[in-house]
Amino acid sequence: MRLARTVREARDALRPWRQAGERIGLVPTMGALHEGHLSLVRCAATECAIVVASIFVNPLQFAPAEDFGAYPRDLERDLRLLDPLGIDLVFAPDPADFTPPGRRTTVSVAGLTAGLEGASRPAHFDGVTTIVAKLLNVVQPDRAYFGEKDFQQLGVIRAMVRDLDVPVEVVGCPTVRDPDGLAVSSRNLYLSPGQRAQALALSQALRGVEAQWDGDADHARAMLTSRLGAAPGIRLDYAEVVDPETLEPLEGVVDGPAQAVVAAYVGATRLIDNCRLEPAGGRGAHPGEPRA
Repeated sequence: MRLARTVREARDALRPWRQAGERIGLVPTMGALHEGHLSLVRCAATECAIVVASIFVNPLQFAPAEDFGAYPRDLERDLRLLDPLGIDLVFAPDPADFTPPGRRTTVSVAGLTAGLEGASRPAHFDGVTTIVAKLLNVVQPDRAYFGEKDFQQLGVIRAMVRDLDVPVEVVGCPTVRDPDGLAVSSRNLYLSPGQRAQALALSQALRGVEAQWDGDADHARAMLTSRLGAAPGIRLDYAEVVDPETLEPLEGVVDGPAQAVVAAYVGATRLIDNCRLEPAGGRGAHPGEPRA
């Protein structure tokens, strides 16, 4: 496993693999690795000859009042977790080099970024898409792997890649959950034991809505809002039922799939989760069931 700290080092390492025609997979991360990230790496390793993981805590996607300074950073720990998985290259650029003060260019995706996370964190997705575009430009992978837990982010990145004709396949991988149903997240480290127990309300509410889904988006939205609004320790940000492609809120009875998406604070920690609401007969695993 090689470690590149600059763009030049990353490109130099990748050049012979690319010239040999090897399929390259990229797993972008912000470090503080957990089983969700490692599942993406494993998926990439089954489909690609060369696997690259990036580790970069992206300052552009944090608002001034958010937790950029406190976000966990431990590169040595992350490298120890990645090493047994057969990673070929880790790209961990320095923020001063990768996001220089004089930068003038921002990559922005309109429409899909307006609601949900975009409404609560207005500059967030511009920061995400700008850095993901840079990573795709540096690594030039054949496939890039992202988790479905960040459902809106996945849709935004797919739109960016499509609109800019970036020659990469964006692969979405299932949300990984702890045995009790909580979606794994780097921010779970911020939760006290009591708060972690309270956070289970998110997956439990989603599981309840999925189990009772009858195609009525208004009823499902009301159920989510009611359950999370009444859950101890939960401060609801949003609970929505949206079209999985457009991310627009759905109303009334729908005959196709829908996506239930939630965001809430547990103490000072903001968590997100989601699940697919399939038409009758097409339901998958419940959000309380572990997936790897």
